[in-house]
Amino acid sequence: MVVTLDRDEARRIAVRAQRLDADSAAADSAAADRVSGLVSLAESLTFLQLDPTAVIAPSADLIAYTRLGAAYRPETLVAALETDRLLYEVKAMDDPVTPPFAMVRPVSDLGLHLDRMSRWPSERLPRAQQWLEANDAFRRDVLALLRDHGPTLSKDIPDTAAVPWESTGWTHNQNVTRLLELLQGRGELAVAGRIGRQRTWDLGERVYPAGIEVVPEAEAAPLRDERRLRSLGIARRALVGEAGEPATVDGSALEWRVDPAAVGLPFAGRTALLSPFDRLVHDRVRTKEVFGFDYLLEMYKPAAKRRWGYFALPILHGDRLVGKLDAAADRKAGVLRVAAIHEDEPFTPELRDEVRAEIDALASWLNLAPEHAPEARSPRGT
Repeated sequence: MVVTLDRDEARRIAVRAQRLDADSAAADSAAADRVSGLVSLAESLTFLQLDPTAVIAPSADLIAYTRLGAAYRPETLVAALETDRLLYEVKAMDDPVTPPFAMVRPVSDLGLHLDRMSRWPSERLPRAQQWLEANDAFRRDVLALLRDHGPTLSKDIPDTAAVPWESTGWTHNQNVTRLLELLQGRGELAVAGRIGRQRTWDLGERVYPAGIEVVPEAEAAPLRDERRLRSLGIARRALVGEAGEPATVDGSALEWRVDPAAVGLPFAGRTALLSPFDRLVHDRVRTKEVFGFDYLLEMYKPAAKRRWGYFALPILHGDRLVGKLDAAADRKAGVLRVAAIHEDEPFTPELRDEVRAEIDALASWLNLAPEHAPEARSPRGT
């Protein structure tokens, strides 16, 4: 049975699944100042992306703020990771449908990953596996050092590699970092905490809670697909396998899967400023097909070629993505500077007021004063 969706319903399913509708925001804000509220959010979204870029705020914090509201504080994330151990940090090298960025996942999902992690990286990266085998003495040196000394910064770990890591990219000869992340990917090591932006490393058995039930990969894979689909509401089949039900979206020729429990529910929208890494917009194909929204993070483009700005925030209004906010936090001056509000279509006076109210609220959360742009701009004219 194929579920037939018009674009309005498909958008609303996606927004609700990412807890960006008004009802979810009201429910989530009640526990925003507690670790349990953040952990519940991470369980619903399946992970929070970590990214050091802090033009506005670090990605995980901005994503949490967008859902939990002003009561959320970054200290809550630190407590959940380092004190309560209800979240854990990992680099997503073990996930074939997730780019290799750092993220925090709920410990409650750890058992769905451990079996696959135990075989990392031989199944996907034979060259990395060969490098590990050639440097087994290096691996044992690092494990022994951490066993004796506990959480340690990577800069304090000696490089005893017999064979250097070769790459045409920035990882060339970065032997310690490469080893740590490979051993993290297979569960032998884990990030114990951070000192500033630098990770401290320890044995996985001392960071992860004891007694985690390991779900065999044959059972875990479809469960991960189901949770991923639940967090997205609607997704391309290539990203979620056979989870949910097949669906068509009006005007799209792609194969879609939809969470059947998310179809036909009431919807109350709100206005929100999203991180460029927000999972509502991460799949550019879905963003274009379902939302009709043209967006690309332009921080890697030369300034002269940017249409919307270095770190433009997508603007959500109800079930539509309506524009981009070009803004940056000037912490020395104590100001959230707004260079432009790019309107994909002309905003109504009411929508313009709502967007500016969100800018003011974001500035207040950052303990900054808002500095608004004098007028809106359209990307079509840039």
